[in-house]
Amino acid sequence: MVGLIVVAVVVVVALALAAKTIRVIPQARAAVLERLGRYHRTLEPGLTFVTPFIDRVRPLIDLREQVVNFSPQPVITQDNVVVNIETVLYFTINDARAATYEIASPLQAIEQLTVTTLRNVIGGLTLEQTLTSREGVNTELRAVLDEATGKWGIRINRVEIKSVDPPADIKAAMEKQMRAERDRRAAILTAEGTKQAAILTAEGEQQAAVLTAEGARQAAILRAEGEAKAIATVFAAIHAGKPDQQLLSYQYLQMLPQLAKGEANKVFVIPSEFTQAFAGIGDSLSRALPAKSKPEEK
Repeated sequence: MVGLIVVAVVVVVALALAAKTIRVIPQARAAVLERLGRYHRTLEPGLTFVTPFIDRVRPLIDLREQVVNFSPQPVITQDNVVVNIETVLYFTINDARAATYEIASPLQAIEQLTVTTLRNVIGGLTLEQTLTSREGVNTELRAVLDEATGKWGIRINRVEIKSVDPPADIKAAMEKQMRAERDRRAAILTAEGTKQAAILTAEGEQQAAVLTAEGARQAAILRAEGEAKAIATVFAAIHAGKPDQQLLSYQYLQMLPQLAKGEANKVFVIPSEFTQAFAGIGDSLSRALPAKSKPEEK
């Protein structure tokens, strides 16, 4: 019975010693090993052995990239405007020994350093520059913070300004300015559109007038050519028929009523050619009638 108790005690002690001797470090983690209270080595991910009661393993350190969001901090710009700026920090611990022994509270130290650096940077910028130069501010903050935290075994990967919150009256003034700028741009675009529309309308009217004039000119040319051909045809037909004086006088008399049809003709003057034509017709009738009207000679 006593032997079984002794065996059990030995097994328990052996298991306890094994638990203190064998350590498994997870991936993306690191641990600092102290021997007799002094730094001995940094434990990498995997299986490792330590000496019980002599070595001490400190808490695991996360080597992955970490994100910390700092609460809004009041900062005074160069033009004496108080703005609340909220920042986001991305960092990685690349030296477990330095992060353990060089700084007591890394996150608190990084936050205070960020606030101090942010006030120094923003203090040299106006409100408008602060709102429009975030990329430059982020780069400058990262450079200063990375240089200061390098000795702590911490690398600053990125610093982002999450929000810039000016006072309420400044916001109202900025909104009015933005609204006025939008109205000005809208007026410019409207005027430019009206100008372009007027130019296009004028060009269209000009082209239409040119085409109309060209069409009228072509029509007049064709009409004149048609009339010339008609006159030439009539003239050729008249000459081919060899008309006498009586036929010409008769045609002239037929044209006189057409000459008097115009609405503007208030007074109709009989030209001298009318009497000549009428006389020609009378002569031709007088030559034709006597043959029938003379009495027969007995």
